[in-house]
Amino acid sequence: MERKIKRIGVLTSGGDAPGMNAAVRAVVRTASSQGVQCVGIRRGWNGLISSDFTVLDSSSVSHIINKGGTMLYTARSQEFLNEAGRAKALNTCKLLGLDGIVAIGGDGTFRGALAISRQASECGMSLRVVGIPATIDNDIGCSHYTIGFDTACNTAIECIDKLRDTMQSHERCSVVEVMGRHAGYLALYVGIAIGATAVLIPEREVDFDRDIVEKIRRARLAGTTHYMVVVAEGAGSAMEIGERIHQEIGIDPRVTVLGHIQRGGSPTARDRETASRMGYEAVMALAEGAEHCIIAVQNGCLVRFEMEEALQMKKQFQMERYQILEALTNRMDHDY
Repeated sequence: MERKIKRIGVLTSGGDAPGMNAAVRAVVRTASSQGVQCVGIRRGWNGLISSDFTVLDSSSVSHIINKGGTMLYTARSQEFLNEAGRAKALNTCKLLGLDGIVAIGGDGTFRGALAISRQASECGMSLRVVGIPATIDNDIGCSHYTIGFDTACNTAIECIDKLRDTMQSHERCSVVEVMGRHAGYLALYVGIAIGATAVLIPEREVDFDRDIVEKIRRARLAGTTHYMVVVAEGAGSAMEIGERIHQEIGIDPRVTVLGHIQRGGSPTARDRETASRMGYEAVMALAEGAEHCIIAVQNGCLVRFEMEEALQMKKQFQMERYQILEALTNRMDHDY
């Protein structure tokens, strides 16, 4: 018979994402419904090392489902990367009597969870860990969707729509850099949604003449006098791309780097609902004896993957979305 869990910890780690608070709320309230006490670990794995925590109950997570950021704060911890740092974190787990941890974040967060679970096992200690994917880049291999992506897309779209208004007024080219160091999901999704002239993503090698110059020329020949180029940060520097457009075509682009504004804001309905379902599922996984797993979205349904297997999975980029973008922009009668 599986040992019943009595107390669990919940933490957020890595880059913050809208919907993290909704996930924390779901973890706490589901735990409470199962008779399990919940402890919030502040500032990610670093908080576990320094014993920075707060006891959470249903009332302490009221009115946070609509808030961006994370009430538990987040940080990256270099100390946690080594065995000595994780030993300190395990001492905190022993002191607090934690049977399991729900870790909300991205790939690095999950690797940390797996490492501390294994180290606990080597010490004869049982510590179950469950991961909830939350990153605006939507780049977790095992999950089709990650908390925060939809809100980040909507934030970027709102900003670019406003930029486009002034670009049209002054007949200018705008180059907008969005987040996505290793993944172009955000850039491509936003590019299709705002009718971009061109989109650059790290998954596709950039041919400057084909991907930008020719598309702007086609748009100009079709009568368009304003152009919108969306760049994922991993595909190049928006500033450098703007300078090159000026050199090769002679137009004077305006460059905008959206930066961390994409991480903020009240989460959308999709992110709130997905986070709530994931938080519930994470607690149920711990209650049912899962040792270390990640809660993932596959074809709209929640599934559990063993953490080691999940971390080895690679996400297949949906290049057909780029083909859709091409079909919608590679026209002589181009318009937004």
